Amino acid sequence: MSAAISQKSSGPVTAESLRSGKGGSDENFPVASLLIAAPLRPVILAFYDFVRAGDDVADNPTLPPEQKRALLDQLDQSLIGESDAEPLGVKLAAQLAQRGLTNRHARDLLDAFRQDVDKNRYANWNELIAYCALSAMPVGRFLLDVHGESRDLWPASDAICAALQINNHLQDCGKDFIALDRVYVPLDALALAGAEVEGLGAAKASPALRACLKMLAQKNRDLLEQGAALPGDIKDFRLGLEISVILHHARKIADLLVAHDPLSENVRLSKTQMLSGAVTAAAGGAFSRLSRRSHS
Repeated sequence: MSAAISQKSSGPVTAESLRSGKGGSDENFPVASLLIAAPLRPVILAFYDFVRAGDDVADNPTLPPEQKRALLDQLDQSLIGESDAEPLGVKLAAQLAQRGLTNRHARDLLDAFRQDVDKNRYANWNELIAYCALSAMPVGRFLLDVHGESRDLWPASDAICAALQINNHLQDCGKDFIALDRVYVPLDALALAGAEVEGLGAAKASPALRACLKMLAQKNRDLLEQGAALPGDIKDFRLGLEISVILHHARKIADLLVAHDPLSENVRLSKTQMLSGAVTAAAGGAFSRLSRRSHS
C-alpha cells in the first residue's frame, strides 16, 4: 500500500512536488552530458531525477521526520512496482526494466536518504565512508552498469564517488549545520584539531576549524587519486571522457577546499571554469586513450 500523504490545498504530496529546484546544472559534476551516448541519457536522467527527488525530501528543512520517511518509502514502493504514487519511481522502473538493469543502486540511495533523516553526526572517517557507500558509490556503479562495464572497476569508481560526496560535504558544511543541524565533518577530526561543532555556524572558520577542514580536504584529494586510473580503464570511449571530466572537476574543488575556508570563501567552480575544464579534461582524456591504443 502506498504511503501517500494528503495535502489539503493541492492534493497528494509526492517527492516530486517537493523538489527544491536544484538540477543537473547545479551539481559539481556533469549529469548525462553530451559525452554520454544519446540512447543512454534517458535512463541516466530518470535515475538522476528520482535520486534528486529523494535527496530533496531528506534535506527539506520543514518536513517532520515521519513525513520524510513516508515519502521515501513511497518513492521506493513506486520503484519496485507496489505503488504508482510517485511518477518518478514508475518512470525509472520502466527505464531500468527496458535495459535489464537492477534497481539496487537507486534503492541503496534511498537508504542513504533515510539515514540522513535519522543520523546527523559521524564519529570518524570510516563511518563517513560507510555512509558514502550508500549515498555516492551506487551512482558510479549505476553508470558503469548502464554502459556494460566490468564490476572489477567498482573499487576505483567507489573512491571517486566517495570523494565527490565528501567534497560536497565540505563545501556545504556550514549550510548543513545551520539549516539541518547535520554534520558530516567527523567528530574525531574536529576534536583532534581542537575545534567545536558549533564553529560550523560561524561566518568564518576559526584557525582550529580551518586546520580540520584543510586536513580533510587533503585526505579527500588523496582518495580521488585512488580512482585516477579509472578513465583509462573504461572500455566505452565516451564514458571514459565523461569520467575524465568528473575527475578533473573533483580535483579542482578539492584543491579549492585545501586553499580556502568554505565558511567565508568561494569554494565552487564557476560555470565558465566547469566548461573550460571539461574541454581540457575531455581533450586530455581522448589524447591519452588514443596514445595508449597506438602503442598497444
